[in-house]
Amino acid sequence: MAYQAFYRVYRPQTFSEMTGQSHIKQTLQNALLYNKTTHAYLFSGPRGTGKTSAAKIFAKALNCEQAPVAEPCNECASCKSIDAGSNTDVIEFDAASNSRVEEMREIIEKVRFSPANSRFKIYIIDEVHMLSNSAFNALLKTLEEPPEHVVFILATTEPHKLPLTIISRCQRFDFKSHTQVDLVKRMIEVLTDAQIPYNEQVLKIIAQAAAGGMRDALSLLDQVVSFSGDEMTLEDALLVTGSISQDMFYDLAEALLAKDIGQALTLLEQLVRDGKDPVRLVEDFITFFRDLLLIQTAPDLHDMLELASHEERFEELAKQFEAATLYDWIDILTKTQQEMRFSNHTKIYMETALLKMVQADAPVRPAAASAASPELEAKVTQLEVLVRELQHQLKNGAAATPATAPVEQKRRQSPQSSFKIPVGRIQEVLKNATKTDIQAIKTNWATVMAQLPRSHAALLNEAEPVAASADAFVLKFKYDIHCQMASENQSFAAVFSQLLEQYTGKAYSPVFVPDVNWLKIREDFIKSSGLKAGNEEKQGDPAEEHPFSAEGEAAQEDPFIAEAERLFGKDFVEIHED
Repeated sequence: MAYQAFYRVYRPQTFSEMTGQSHIKQTLQNALLYNKTTHAYLFSGPRGTGKTSAAKIFAKALNCEQAPVAEPCNECASCKSIDAGSNTDVIEFDAASNSRVEEMREIIEKVRFSPANSRFKIYIIDEVHMLSNSAFNALLKTLEEPPEHVVFILATTEPHKLPLTIISRCQRFDFKSHTQVDLVKRMIEVLTDAQIPYNEQVLKIIAQAAAGGMRDALSLLDQVVSFSGDEMTLEDALLVTGSISQDMFYDLAEALLAKDIGQALTLLEQLVRDGKDPVRLVEDFITFFRDLLLIQTAPDLHDMLELASHEERFEELAKQFEAATLYDWIDILTKTQQEMRFSNHTKIYMETALLKMVQADAPVRPAAASAASPELEAKVTQLEVLVRELQHQLKNGAAATPATAPVEQKRRQSPQSSFKIPVGRIQEVLKNATKTDIQAIKTNWATVMAQLPRSHAALLNEAEPVAASADAFVLKFKYDIHCQMASENQSFAAVFSQLLEQYTGKAYSPVFVPDVNWLKIREDFIKSSGLKAGNEEKQGDPAEEHPFSAEGEAAQEDPFIAEAERLFGKDFVEIHED
């Protein structure tokens, strides 16, 4: 017989063989013993937590020749045929590849027929959330009033995608992710049965990479066993799972603690060159620092370590940290992990996180404090004298010396953004700007935002159109980083222009500018164009005024305010500025 993967060979055949999920096993077994089974069940939870296995075990127990029983016997003809997949009364249906209403109607038409050889006709519908709306509607009536001999078991990893009318007609069981201890225990059972030597630290690495899924854990174990040959090693497990060694965690943590940012960035570069994903690295470092914090606060709970192994070097490293430092680092990495979801430059975010961690103001242990150099002490003394002189001058009513002004001005200067501002294009838009164009864009702004992909819409949360001509408009961003990311995204401008053209009838191309730069460019344009000084010389209809002249700005109306005044009259509309 051909080789079978571990997760297939060691799939549980009884409830007692299932790992975890004790709350579900006990409920189903009691229902079987006391003949209190219902017509529809919903098994939901993360992948690899036993949903389909539990459905098959439950189906065997329902149709077992020894019923009512809490466990299937696995010896009778019914149990054996269900295991072999040849029982015509237990139908497994994959909704991912059969999502159309036609397939569902074909099933429903056969529901009314009695089972051929069993007590119940059981339908196991896997990935049920993939069914179309029409298929759900076709299934709904049958779920509400099924024949007495039919049982439906629906399995899904995304229960929120199911209609509430379907969920309300089922008994719902939520499967939980397996703990690392459960995964390691099951892998030891499998390796012991297969007579394969193992290293428990290797199994912990596999369990960490599996993220709570038993099927993922056994698949990775299969890969590591095949890759290693006679003996599984830590290096093999790290290579197969894409994890990093504990020594690398030690080295990077010690570099950060010593504020050696050069060494920390070098280690990060080495990890990325080796093919490690920065997003996965952030998650692993959060877990490692969590383990350090755990050993600090509860040294006896070494069994709860998720990533690190309990050894002398780990304990010594934990003693070098202040708890406040670990809290700050975990907070920085958690925020970085959230920001990474909206960017393709994940390595840059990881490097920035390391810089923040080195520069964080953490408390210093008195024992680790080194003596200050004589030059530093002399500088501190000089500054103290200067501070006392300034305080004396201020006390006597004297003004600060002019020498302090450049220092203050230099300190207040904001860092320059790397984004190159397209000043020429912005001024061209301002020269030809009209109120009609900017109002057309603002009126359809919310509609266009709803049509954009999530990655594009996320960039526009703090953005606003501020000026528009017949073929372009200026888009102002609150943050420089969002402005730069939008300008570097080649598909963003094209998609945005196409959507605007659908709703406004014009193909406006966006011109990006940060908030601070926009205010300066706008002010320079008004001064250079003489819009403020030349208003009195202009004649004609105020509606013809430039949008950035005094009259033009006053005449620019919010489209929602204009619509309210049209409906109710200006006398009945009051505008309050928040």
